[in-house]
Amino acid sequence: QVQLAESGGGSVQAGGSLRLSCAASAYTSSRNCVGWFRQAPGKEREGVANIYRVFGYTGYADSVKGRFTISQDSAKNTVYLQMNNLKPEDTAMYYCAAYQRAGIGACSISKDRYNDWGQGTQVTVSS
Repeated sequence: QVQLAESGGGSVQAGGSLRLSCAASAYTSSRNCVGWFRQAPGKEREGVANIYRVFGYTGYADSVKGRFTISQDSAKNTVYLQMNNLKPEDTAMYYCAAYQRAGIGACSISKDRYNDWGQGTQVTVSS
């Protein structure tokens, strides 16, 4: 199975930036979609961004469009989430996840489609 580990979280003031990393022990063709999700205390886990790692198709939640960018480094088996202009409402535990998708196009934004999950990294935005 694919093992995922997030890093790069921390505390930052509103308007600041962070880059999260999701390192995988192994990527295979059976896990061709990688997504970033977040969950604040008392709230449901929601999709933030995703990438189809074969062709680089990406998708974003409306709340982060123009501020967050998902990318990958295939040689390092790592997916990144560049987070700019952070807002207090971005405060949450951030998770990366992966699943197998057939066909072409963007990956699903729904957490129910993802099978493999990391342990999460905390992002806290003040002010």
